[in-house]
Amino acid sequence: MGRTAPVWVRPAAHGPWLRSGWGNRGVFALAGLAALFLGLPVAVLVARSIVDGSLANALTAQVVLEALDLSLATTAVSLVVTVVFGLPLAYVMARRHFRGSWLVEALVDLPLVLPPSVAGLALLLVLGRRGFLGGPLDALGIEIPFTTFAVILAQTFVSAPFFVRSARTGIASVEHDLEDAARVDGASEIDVFRHITIPLAASPLAAGLVMCWARALGEFGATIMFAGNIEGRTQTLPLLVYGEFEGGDLDASIAAAAILVLAAFGVLVAVRLLHWGRALDIRSLG
Repeated sequence: MGRTAPVWVRPAAHGPWLRSGWGNRGVFALAGLAALFLGLPVAVLVARSIVDGSLANALTAQVVLEALDLSLATTAVSLVVTVVFGLPLAYVMARRHFRGSWLVEALVDLPLVLPPSVAGLALLLVLGRRGFLGGPLDALGIEIPFTTFAVILAQTFVSAPFFVRSARTGIASVEHDLEDAARVDGASEIDVFRHITIPLAASPLAAGLVMCWARALGEFGATIMFAGNIEGRTQTLPLLVYGEFEGGDLDASIAAAAILVLAAFGVLVAVRLLHWGRALDIRSLG
């Protein structure tokens, strides 16, 4: 007698609890409360800045424009620094397996879980005048803490892991066969990286850049510990929010915070558009 082929039974899409009306309503109610908790505070902040006119006034205030200019300039430089040093690191983590690679990955992820104030204190202990490298730097006439360069270093320290993690994932997803085929055709390693690896990993790389820039733009704790809050030199937008609030000017603090919220929301939308665009490209190839 022949053996009967096993019959595959499709599992139920939802359990009995979710199939009930009460289950669905309960899930949606909890989801709605979570979304409300996350979205309502920032929505109220932006709405108040628009209704009372403080947002429009802030966009013409000299102190806000200076803080905005400094934030944009320092985050742009920190992004370049992150790419120059972070991209090779991401490539090594994605393509090379070596003893102690787990330790490198842990060190890359560490700034993500450290409180920003701890990161700023650590930078101060290394690069401060009395820090680990303070003596040699002082002998060379280099002073880093409480300067604009300190702002850039603080932003880079806390934001670089976002790019490195995303770039590592993107590079690791590129098929080795495609790179090997290019090498067989005579392409150098640089050509393979430029014309094969980077284009195929473009979406994760772009998403990592956007998230890295957004994190640098919102950096506060490490900056105030390592660079201080000096108007016109180290006072970025997050520090301006804190300074205006401490000074009692609530409207100016709300307006500066609203600018940060709108900028962060814009980059998060951009990240999702990049992912959707990547998904559409994959579907069109299929």
